[in-house]
Amino acid sequence: MWDEALRTEALTGDIVGNGGRNGERVGELAATLLTGEGGPSVLMLETGGWDTHRNQSGCMANQLGGLDALLGSLKAGLGPVWRDTLVLVATEFGRTAAINGTGGTDHGTGSAALLLGGALPAGDPVVADWPGLSRLYEDRDLAPTGDLLAIATRALAGHFGVDEDRALAALSPG
Repeated sequence: MWDEALRTEALTGDIVGNGGRNGERVGELAATLLTGEGGPSVLMLETGGWDTHRNQSGCMANQLGGLDALLGSLKAGLGPVWRDTLVLVATEFGRTAAINGTGGTDHGTGSAALLLGGALPAGDPVVADWPGLSRLYEDRDLAPTGDLLAIATRALAGHFGVDEDRALAALSPG
């Protein structure tokens, strides 16, 4: 069991590793866990490699390729279960708007999140309030226009058919 846990951590820590195959393997593993008899109905994955202080363009291309492989193999592995699935892709911090001296960006405020899956209602696929680059927060970051916790709370409450206060208490106790 511990060997499998360590292998899983290594896969999620580097979704671009193994010739780009790690992301795909993480998606396959997640699908297996979610569709297995007695498996979880909620799964959280944390992936590494997103802290792009240097060479951001090369790093982000690789990371996004790994994320694409992960999500693609998750969808394929879930099969018909995908239509009942909600996926939230988010980060705990944003990046600065300007490139630093090493071709990367530093920790910042504004960020992005993705909600996807077959359980999403049909309609406008993009919900955004783009503040633009002319109005930076503290003259360095994208201006935050929403609250990730509120987005996650609304999405999970709607998906599981529970009250938003109950969902918020589960997501952020205290």
